[in-house]
Amino acid sequence: MPGQITEEDFLTIANVRYRSRLLVGTGKYRDLEQTRLAIEASGAEIVTVAIRRTNIGQDPSQANLLDVLPPSRYTLLPNTAGCYDAQSAIRTCRLARELLEGHTLVKLEVLGDEKTLFPAIPETLDAAATLIAEGFQVMVYTNDDPVMAKRFETMGCVAVMPLAAPIGSGLGIRNPYNIRTIVENAGVPILVDAGVGTASDAAIAMELGCDGVLMNTAIAQAKEPILMASAMRKAVEAGREAYRAGRIPRRAYASASSPIEGLFF
Repeated sequence: MPGQITEEDFLTIANVRYRSRLLVGTGKYRDLEQTRLAIEASGAEIVTVAIRRTNIGQDPSQANLLDVLPPSRYTLLPNTAGCYDAQSAIRTCRLARELLEGHTLVKLEVLGDEKTLFPAIPETLDAAATLIAEGFQVMVYTNDDPVMAKRFETMGCVAVMPLAAPIGSGLGIRNPYNIRTIVENAGVPILVDAGVGTASDAAIAMELGCDGVLMNTAIAQAKEPILMASAMRKAVEAGREAYRAGRIPRRAYASASSPIEGLFF
């Protein structure tokens, strides 16, 4: 019932519960103040940080992201953006753990090439295996392949994050059937990652049954990032409610809203 909080209202990742099912990135904003305001408007509790591109203390002379997004308020999700092989991704996660005083929750992405930014699956598998063995809690970026999604889950990843479309493309969900299959066979959270362009894309992802959505470019590169962040927050919430409510079946023909049986005249 509306107003009652149940377990269904929470996103649980690595045994931690979150009210927001929208995860956001911290890159591509005009400045740190816009970053802060947009993320506040999004309602996100988990924010991703590209360790190789963002200062979180590596350079004391530069502005520190943690000054506007403190770990006391947000769960930081270090990611391996910009890594094209397993070893660089592993080193990046180890650096994040050192900088964040033992933090082990990470987003693993190992890219195949600079043009498509599709995941390099063999390298991702190698990196995931090493990181899991070292005690990291791995949220893994992958393609929309149900077989690979299940394999990442089986090997111990705490969340699987299939792409909706290429990173930063804004194309929306290109293959909803694969995403739905991944969701239906999953035992860990499934979060659409990459390709969302606008609020309707986020709502569709949630209506398919995804546990959450991660985005960066769709908010940061919008004409009004703070307003778009607010829109994305509402879209994720609405999509989740619609999924839980259960949509009507699709029909080839009309179905009258008012039945003809029992007419008064």
